[in-house]
Amino acid sequence: MLIATINSSIVLISLPAIFTGIHLDPLQPGNVSYLLWMLMGYMLVTAVLVVTLGRLGDILGRVKIYNSGFLIFTVTSVILSLDPMQGGGGALWLIGWRVAQAVGGSMLMANSAAIITDAFPARQRGMALGVNMVAGIAGSFIGLVLGGLLSEWDWRSIFWVNVPIGLIGTVWAYRSLHETGVRRKARVDWWGNVTFAVGLTALLAGITYGIQPYGGHTMGWTNPWVLAGLIGGVAMLAVFCLVEAKVREPMFPLGLFRNVAFAGGNAATLLGSIARGGLQFMLIIWLQGIWLPLHGYDYVDTPLWAGIFLLPLTVGFLVSGPIAGYFSDRYGARLFAAAGFVVMAASFAGLLLLPTDFNYLAFAFLIFLNGVGGGLFAAPNTSIIMASVPAEARGAASGMRATFQNAGMVLSIGVFFSLMVAGLARSLPGTLSSGLVAQGVPGANAHEIANLPPVGTLFAAFLGYNPIQHLLGPDLLGKLPTANQHTLTGREFFPHLISGPFHDGLVVVFALAIVMSLVAAGASLIRSRAVRAAHAPQE
Repeated sequence: MLIATINSSIVLISLPAIFTGIHLDPLQPGNVSYLLWMLMGYMLVTAVLVVTLGRLGDILGRVKIYNSGFLIFTVTSVILSLDPMQGGGGALWLIGWRVAQAVGGSMLMANSAAIITDAFPARQRGMALGVNMVAGIAGSFIGLVLGGLLSEWDWRSIFWVNVPIGLIGTVWAYRSLHETGVRRKARVDWWGNVTFAVGLTALLAGITYGIQPYGGHTMGWTNPWVLAGLIGGVAMLAVFCLVEAKVREPMFPLGLFRNVAFAGGNAATLLGSIARGGLQFMLIIWLQGIWLPLHGYDYVDTPLWAGIFLLPLTVGFLVSGPIAGYFSDRYGARLFAAAGFVVMAASFAGLLLLPTDFNYLAFAFLIFLNGVGGGLFAAPNTSIIMASVPAEARGAASGMRATFQNAGMVLSIGVFFSLMVAGLARSLPGTLSSGLVAQGVPGANAHEIANLPPVGTLFAAFLGYNPIQHLLGPDLLGKLPTANQHTLTGREFFPHLISGPFHDGLVVVFALAIVMSLVAAGASLIRSRAVRAAHAPQE
């Protein structure tokens, strides 16, 4: 779990170094798709495949699928580091093999919680799942620091780091893990697999491309292909539900959702994943694009320092996760899961009140608090879900939980980037135009630049680039006085310029995250009738 989630975030923070290494400018309009698929490809594939691979684990053996995943993951890490091409070809090599790597990651994610649930009795399950979930969630933030450190040395090293862990893990898993779960022969639900994969891929790809400009609009929600993906994806998922209701041995047992505890736990997983994913992206933009340059850090160094300054978030997860798992075994999981979301909502509210150029101690405390909330929620929520299904369905249930978690991360990019772009579109053009004119840029040029789609500015902040030089171009920049050139391309002009509009967008983003967290807290408290009658501590 640690290596699978480190891998997703280590690429996130290392994108500037990767694009520099393959000599590709990600801010060129034709290259934005490469950037999006580097971000989204791995998460989209895992969201689509984890249910199928969890179901195969129920049929063929969870350990067998899990061990195969370790091997695929390790081999593809080696291939990724050997990218022989430059430019668009180099980007396609990385995207394609990241997709292959996501197959291995899906095998790991789909079956790890089920293997642990099989191996531990109910009185110890919360603690065991707590360690597993903290490894997974902490990995997504440890990857930020590792990516920052390794990309300073060599961009290929962000893939090498998987190899020794993968080799040790593969050998260890093959020698140590044994099947202890319930296995039963069953047919593979091919129609269910195909309709689910096509529907979810179309829907999430539509959301991904919806944040790109189209036809003079700041975003692409009117793009016919985006609309086709969204509408067609929803329609195909409706067909998938009909198929699953009719087929004798479904890959996605919809009957499990009759248990309101299972349904509520998965709803909380989805909402929590969207809120957490949005937080991760917004904090990276905040640090790399605004706060770090304002405090004297060169843009080339911001990925490393962003990872370091986000460490309190990881520490919060590491501190609270195993503790919550241990005590939830004794006192029940629901209260801890709900309390975790309430703590997360409080941290979002605190971040909402911070100025853009914040005091770091206040910021560190709030993201630590958010990490504590995530740790309180993770293991108890997984325990609620896994304990609410029969033993023979644990692989499918684990895959379902992972699907909601991974789909939430992809959705968070579409939801929060859209909200942020909408916020920037209202206030950034006027701010950017007046700022450029004040530095000697002719009014007509300043107006033209200010009315470009703000998604490029947002991606620049996300990647830790200063886009002003890119926006002006060498010809226009060269006509300005030297002092103005230094001001425009320096550390402070762009952060000061974007901080006000960015904060406007941040208010909307974090307000929605608060609402999602509180709704997820309510969903975590749902009990099934049987559980309510029995007053079982584990449930």
